[in-house]
Amino acid sequence: MTDIKSQITNLKSQLASAYPPDEAEALVWWMAEELTGLSRTQLQIGCKDTTFFANMQKFIPSLLKFEPIQYIFGHTLWCGLDLKLTPATLIPRPETAELVERINEQMANEQTVNVLDIGTGSGCIAIALKKRHPEWQVTGIDISAEAVEVAKENARCSGVEVDFRTADIFDDFNGDFDIVVSNPPYIRESEKSSMRRNVLDYEPHSALFVPDNDPLLFYRRIAALFRQRPVNLFFEINEACSSELSAMLAGSGYTDIRISNDIYGKPRIIQARSAR
Repeated sequence: MTDIKSQITNLKSQLASAYPPDEAEALVWWMAEELTGLSRTQLQIGCKDTTFFANMQKFIPSLLKFEPIQYIFGHTLWCGLDLKLTPATLIPRPETAELVERINEQMANEQTVNVLDIGTGSGCIAIALKKRHPEWQVTGIDISAEAVEVAKENARCSGVEVDFRTADIFDDFNGDFDIVVSNPPYIRESEKSSMRRNVLDYEPHSALFVPDNDPLLFYRRIAALFRQRPVNLFFEINEACSSELSAMLAGSGYTDIRISNDIYGKPRIIQARSAR
């Protein structure tokens, strides 16, 4: 254990110029777990062979360039899923897991449900919903053909069938769905200066940013597409735009509009129903 402690301390110190101490330590343990297949507890209690630490050294330069560890290893654990990731797909966040849980709570008693996930990326939302509700029909679309291929592979590896397609919602798009969910681009261009390099330098900008003069661009389009149909909308949102988005949905004829805070108390989820 003493040797493991010293190795952890050594690697953590190499990351000190780029990361706060807690984050540096978390990254080191993440690498150790990835390379050994052991949990942190197993490593601390029963691991005698520490030669794997030499292999961890090769990841330090990438981390010092702020490359996300999820891209370095090509996958992440999220919502009980082991998801493949590439630079064509966003890294799933905890608030997106909260969005999935909100849908599970609100639609728990629905048996026959047709779901559309817009901007599916890695397929995380669509796959998580299908895992929880095998009887639901789930479709995921994305403008990126590369992201759609990643999503298809994630569905296969997760043992679920989801209809993933390459599509642009600004083209003609038809379909009848009971639930439409989206985590669309919602970060305003002016917010780039406050973002961390691991996001700004590596994650796909097309899935992140919207113009300052039209931050509701994607929400408005989705609302327009489905306002004449009986549908439940669920969105992940920019906390700064919650009131504006709520007003837009109300003006488009949606009802039962509810905004939910995330675990940090920030408004990050909105749901609404179209007129029936």
